[in-house]
Amino acid sequence: MVTEQELHSMNEEALRSLAKQFLATIGEQNQAIDEAHRTVKEKEQIIAKLTFELAYHRKLRYGRKSEHLTAEQRLLFEESMDTDLAAIGAELEQLTPAKLPDAPKQQPRRMQIPANLPRTDIYHEPESTQCACGCQLKRIGEDVSEKLDYAPGLFSVERHVRGKWSCTSCQTITQAPVPAHVIDKGLPTTGLLAHVLVAKFADHLPLYRQEQIFARAGVPLSRQTLSDWVGACGVQLQPLVDALKAEVFRHDILHADETPVSMLKPDNGKTHRAYIWAYSPGQFENLKAVIYDFCHRQL
Repeated sequence: MVTEQELHSMNEEALRSLAKQFLATIGEQNQAIDEAHRTVKEKEQIIAKLTFELAYHRKLRYGRKSEHLTAEQRLLFEESMDTDLAAIGAELEQLTPAKLPDAPKQQPRRMQIPANLPRTDIYHEPESTQCACGCQLKRIGEDVSEKLDYAPGLFSVERHVRGKWSCTSCQTITQAPVPAHVIDKGLPTTGLLAHVLVAKFADHLPLYRQEQIFARAGVPLSRQTLSDWVGACGVQLQPLVDALKAEVFRHDILHADETPVSMLKPDNGKTHRAYIWAYSPGQFENLKAVIYDFCHRQL
């Protein structure tokens, strides 16, 4: 800040220079404010779009249906809807700023992992047991969290043990940070999530069949739980999909193909033609990838 006395001591040229600096600073601040407003508006539009899609999918999932589907068709339809609902909910949670809850939320009931499954302990300890004050830390306990893992045909449990170390001199507690997971505070390991995704999308094994397979192995994982996992993984993988799509579209030559599908209009019970587009680089390109894009109507 420039004081009034300093202003009086300045000559005309210095005042003009100072005024230009002030104007430039104000312009930069206004530009930053406009950019922030645009960002907020874009997020509001995305939130409104996702909120509408969430209500629409809930109507499809839980509303009255006049269509007569076989049991297998109904299971496939419902698990796809559950996956979409979970994905949209995860996106909304990422976009919506954190707020203090008005009332305590009811926590979802966590599945009890069968006690007979083999368990592997994975220890997470601080890099150093020497306190910043110079004293030696003393281990006073530990926190244990269990993650359900799966290798083809065999369930197991990862026990993540995080030791608590305290300093009697400065009365502090040191503990290794919680390892990063695909689903925060979730039950599955990355191995189990990868198996569910590969079985569903690569091996075309619906979730209700995976539910039956897991039940025979002694671990009752409901179809709703599996759908939530698939939806959450879809949100986490979206940046990878966007990066792959951008890389594919950088090629000068692209092969494209459309597959028409009948899409149901819930309001009137009729169907209209939608399309699934596939894009891929040429046969002799180094990148071997295919991008799929669903369109409600003809481009």
